[in-house]
Amino acid sequence: MKTLYRKYRPLRLEDVIGQEQVTVPLSNALKAGKVGHAYLFTGPRGTGKTSVARILAHQVNGFLYELEDDYVDIIEIDGASNRGIDNIRELREKAMIAPSQGRYKIYIIDEVHMLTKEAFNALLKTLEEPPEHVIFVMATTDAYKVPVTITSRSQIFNFRLVDGKVMCEHLRKIAEAEQIAITDEALSIIAERGGGSFRDSLSLLDQISTLTDGEITADLIIKAMGLPETRKISELLQAYAEGNVVKITAVYREVLAGGVKAEVVAEELMQQIIAEPRPEMMPLLEKLPEVKAPFAEARLLVALLKVSDGHFPERATTGAAGNSFSGPTAPVSMSYTGTPEGEFDWQAFLNKVKELNDAVYSQLVKAKYEYRGGVLKIYPARKVAQMILSKENNLRVLVEAAGDVKITIGDSDGGVKMEGEDELIAKMSGIMGGEVLDDGGSDPF
Repeated sequence: MKTLYRKYRPLRLEDVIGQEQVTVPLSNALKAGKVGHAYLFTGPRGTGKTSVARILAHQVNGFLYELEDDYVDIIEIDGASNRGIDNIRELREKAMIAPSQGRYKIYIIDEVHMLTKEAFNALLKTLEEPPEHVIFVMATTDAYKVPVTITSRSQIFNFRLVDGKVMCEHLRKIAEAEQIAITDEALSIIAERGGGSFRDSLSLLDQISTLTDGEITADLIIKAMGLPETRKISELLQAYAEGNVVKITAVYREVLAGGVKAEVVAEELMQQIIAEPRPEMMPLLEKLPEVKAPFAEARLLVALLKVSDGHFPERATTGAAGNSFSGPTAPVSMSYTGTPEGEFDWQAFLNKVKELNDAVYSQLVKAKYEYRGGVLKIYPARKVAQMILSKENNLRVLVEAAGDVKITIGDSDGGVKMEGEDELIAKMSGIMGGEVLDDGGSDPF
């Protein structure tokens, strides 16, 4: 039994959905008899590049296109496994031979960006002086990796991820044709998870359709795929925007208790933020890609608890059994009024600090920071670095280097504490007397 993706693969240009910017000009060129000798199809995976390449190869020769056909004048090459110069030299030699059945010999090179530099140079020679009977149709997901010498000699067509509404309409037609009972909400989830790719969306519909003989609902898909409820993701984002640590922790525990992986939660959060971007969500969006093994749950909690003012108002800790507890922390800070607008140049700031004091620089260079609303918030890598940077004399160095910017030094960014670090901090506090140890720029660790 054919998969839905293969069964509903388009066989004519007019059957291709959502890529009119490609299919319309190609159809017009075919009707006018104006066929080029080199085409480059670019775009994300699953958007129809190879399908359109095959359709074009058949239509330009007047061949009837069927999925299982085999025309000797249509040669498909995988650029990933035939990427060397010898492969392209062999192609060039065979390309000189006239076609057997049609007017043109068409070479479809998939993942063309995988060719070596030498192979591209060999291919270039053919593109510069192509035989009249040869057409190259190249496809790639990474157009920037294709040399400009190749792209400049090709007609370029860009494929796009398909709009969600268009995808849902297409999936609905296929579901009805296959007698698959499915709700509109469930179709929307499939289209969203498919990410604008027909191949991925149809593959997902295919898999989900085997789970029940009844109607496919959104709840069935959510449970089958281990997805969090959309409502819970919205609650997490709202709690983050409000800086409500108690609510963040409660919803977070509820979602994880439902068996949803932290990586999936992070992905869903990113999708919602991207769909409706807001300035206050940008710090969270920056942290979410870091949610991955090991300790994905901890990474997600850290990302969520760095709330709107840039600090941890409450420190939440997750134990081995998933239990949470919280306690207040008081970040050390020093601030002064400065220019509220503008983009902060962190590297220039570091360079200035290094000029003023190497030892302060050595603790600052490993820190993370956030700049928003005219406030520079610094998160030292370790507690000892936090203590050093918070000393009055060292704060003066930071203030001088920052210029008209308000500075706040927050809690350390959650790095793993080294054995004996608390003792080291205690000792250093006793001997430093408000001065940073001048270690010549070295890190105490």
